[in-house]
Amino acid sequence: MAGRKAGPPMSPRTAIKKAIKLVFLVLALPLFGLLLLIRAFTGSDNSFASFSQLLSLIPGKIGVYFRAAFYSLACPATSDEIFIGFLTILSHRDASIARGVYIGPQCNIGMCSIGENTLIGSGVHILSGANQHSFNDPTLPIQEQGGTYRKTRIGRDCWLGNASVILSDIDDHSIVAAGSIVTRPVGEALIVAGNPGKTVRPRFSEPPSERTVPQGTENDQ
Repeated sequence: MAGRKAGPPMSPRTAIKKAIKLVFLVLALPLFGLLLLIRAFTGSDNSFASFSQLLSLIPGKIGVYFRAAFYSLACPATSDEIFIGFLTILSHRDASIARGVYIGPQCNIGMCSIGENTLIGSGVHILSGANQHSFNDPTLPIQEQGGTYRKTRIGRDCWLGNASVILSDIDDHSIVAAGSIVTRPVGEALIVAGNPGKTVRPRFSEPPSERTVPQGTENDQ
């Protein structure tokens, strides 16, 4: 049986980065263990938001590496190759963040899945759907009427501009202008702006699925 062909040697920069990530993964393990212990006693993930608030206060690169390590352990299908900025809070543990995602500072991230290489600006709010609070019963305060939570889907290679508010799904390759409020699903490769958000124009002259890939470039990685 022929041996497997060895890949290219790891660069010193990549090796150092992997070592740093491993160190922060070890540092995050006790915090993750404490989260699991609290969950075992209380039967809920309500304490997760408190852990997220604490981690959001750590500045600089240390905070970025620590948050990536902790969320890769605590959140389902979450990569450790992510950037989560200062003062950004994940309010629910059921948030899945794929490789290459950048989330700027002062964001509030609810139940959602975020696809690869998506860029999220500062002060963006991703809500757990548009029906978190019921308000039809006039005899009860709104905060006592409950609501419905759902996992909002943000596709891959999207860009959500600063201070945008997302209440519905966004398909791959789409852009939401700064300050916009998305209340309805956004299709693939669209640019959306306004309150409520409306399609301004397609992002590309032709859909990504129909774009021609130059010969020899597909699957090069």
